[in-house]
Formats: sequence, C-alpha cells, structure tokens
Amino acid sequence: MAHEAKFEVKQRKNDHYMFNLIAPNNEVILTSEGYTTKENCIKGIESVKKNAQVATKFLKLVDFPTTKVYFVLKAENGEIIGRSQMYVSDETRKIGIASVKKFAPTAEILDKTK
Repeated sequence: MAHEAKFEVKQRKNDHYMFNLIAPNNEVILTSEGYTTKENCIKGIESVKKNAQVATKFLKLVDFPTTKVYFVLKAENGEIIGRSQMYVSDETRKIGIASVKKFAPTAEILDKTK
C-alpha cells in the first residue's frame, strides 16, 4: 500500500497543539508553531494547504552560526505557520519547498492527541 502525505496533530507537554506535515517517505517536511487550541491548530493546517501554493509565502533563511538553510511558510497575515528542517544546501531546501507545495493541498489530517 502506498504511503500518502499527512498532517499529524499532536499535543505538546505544555498542552499546546502542533502539527507536522509528513511526506509519503515519512520525512517531516514542515512543523508548526504551538497553538493553544486544537481548533486553531486545524485552522493552521488549512492555512498551510492554502498558502503552500503561493511562492511568495515561502521565506528562505540561513541559520547562523551553522550556515545551514531552512524555510518558513507564512500566512496571509504574515505569521509563520510552518518551519522546515535544516538543510545542508539550497538545492535540498528547494526540494523541501517543492514537497510542501506538492503534498500539503491533499494531505489528510490525522489527530494524534489524547
């Protein structure tokens, strides 16, 4: 059976909610900030699905002092709704952005909370 991309909603130790966008190969390609309610977390996922199709919503950044690269995805209001893992090159970061664009719109939402 083929694996599909998915959003996994989880609850942190501080009772905040967060999500990961997981590619079909089980790699986490986007991680959210914390949300105080599950409802807002789900709204964050819907925002990712919508904004992942807008190239200007992706900001390419560099982590100092490691010089590794990553990206964030911003919502309409400018808030960061997701952050990528660290990448060793711009090329691998581009692949990560392409994966979010490809998989986010149709990824199912799995509730992994208590």
